[in-house]
Amino acid sequence: MITGERMAAVDANAAALGVPQKQLMESSGNAIARTVQEVTEPDATIAIAAGRGNNGGDAFVAARFLDDYDVRTFLLGRAETIGTEIARENWDALQQAGYDTREVTDSRSFALPDCDVIVDAMLGTGISGDLREPAATAARAINDTDATVVSVDVPSGFDANARGDSPLASNAVEADHIVTFHDTKPGLDDLDADVTVADIGIPTAAEQFVGPGDVHLARPDDRTGRAFVIGGGPYTGAPALAAQSALRASMELSFVAAPDTVSGEIQSYAEDLIVQPYESEILTPDQVSDLVDTAERYDDVVILGPGLGTADETLEAARQFLTSYTGPAVVDADALETVPDLDTEATLVCTPNRRELAGMGGPDVDDLQEAADEIEAFTAELDHVDVLLAKGATDVITDGERTRLSRSGTAGMKVGGTGDVLTGIVAALLEHAEPLDAAAAAAQVNGLAGERLAAADGFGYLASEVLEEISKVLCESEGSEN
Repeated sequence: MITGERMAAVDANAAALGVPQKQLMESSGNAIARTVQEVTEPDATIAIAAGRGNNGGDAFVAARFLDDYDVRTFLLGRAETIGTEIARENWDALQQAGYDTREVTDSRSFALPDCDVIVDAMLGTGISGDLREPAATAARAINDTDATVVSVDVPSGFDANARGDSPLASNAVEADHIVTFHDTKPGLDDLDADVTVADIGIPTAAEQFVGPGDVHLARPDDRTGRAFVIGGGPYTGAPALAAQSALRASMELSFVAAPDTVSGEIQSYAEDLIVQPYESEILTPDQVSDLVDTAERYDDVVILGPGLGTADETLEAARQFLTSYTGPAVVDADALETVPDLDTEATLVCTPNRRELAGMGGPDVDDLQEAADEIEAFTAELDHVDVLLAKGATDVITDGERTRLSRSGTAGMKVGGTGDVLTGIVAALLEHAEPLDAAAAAAQVNGLAGERLAAADGFGYLASEVLEEISKVLCESEGSEN
């Protein structure tokens, strides 16, 4: 089962793997035609009600596979307003080949002919709420007929991303048959309709390997949120990198809580950081209550671990913090040691490298990709961990049930500090996406930022330079096709 949002990401990933959306549209149209052929007899009359997006484009393709039928294609709107290039190309193909096509420029003039089958291809998976004109009038006309209704992907008015109880709009199309693509969508099986899941040739790798669609799905559309980095003591660069990274990935503010003995040094890395010192040389349990109160009061995304050190008092403080805190937290570096035995209500994303993963009790392996199933199983055992992002040549991102692999990056990413940069990106994306999506996209963005530097500097770049590339990678993802 796959949501509409996730399906759009998979489509974009498939294109990045060399399977263009135009090819997928051809397969989708063929699948629609096959279902139409199954539910009616040759020489039947078919009406296609098509929207101006790719859902309509799928139906334009289907019309070409239905030459044995009397087919009329109704476009809701003007052809010049068709929203995607590939849908427009398939509309033009119908025009040039002499198919019966009609533009509906005024919903008041929309009238369906007597027909045996209606193909509902008005709206796809990205729509929510009640239908508006001209789709509302068209849906009413469709529902008033006795024709067999075949909906493309989902019935128009069905929300494939619905988080509530009812994904169906009050004026949605009432489908008899649904041809959905690649995988079923949440809620379709509850409808009184026959659902066909059509394999349209999307490779498994489009779901398994993180790609541009994943980045687009988690990409911030606004600058918002606060990062609260609890780190520093023995080391100062790590918390500064994580905090700056969160800013680069779209957060409004980035705070660092650190011992007063090193707070000035952390502040010196960047004037953009807000450093909140506490009286101590290291993190101890004495500071936990105030830190939890601050994080909860301001609804922060916490980053716990960079540069903390492994003193017994510090690890106990980290354990107490995570036990008390109930919000989202990215746990990295020294704090990871406390995770396996935790009892917490926090939303935890853990980002261990290979050595840290083994220290947590996970697989001790050189090749994380080959051990992806073991890492997934290990994460499932840590029922209080929402997502584990194991960092390696190929990053493994899993919630214990679903696993994704990020292959971005170069050998230059081995330089110290890139893991701290990653934690900041994860924290920022947690403001906009579910934990698995945020972690997968963050791993990809971090690696792509390194690739941009490697193109010019080979392996000689620094983690601090990766910071400069984060926003550029996220900006590039804005153009990913959904």
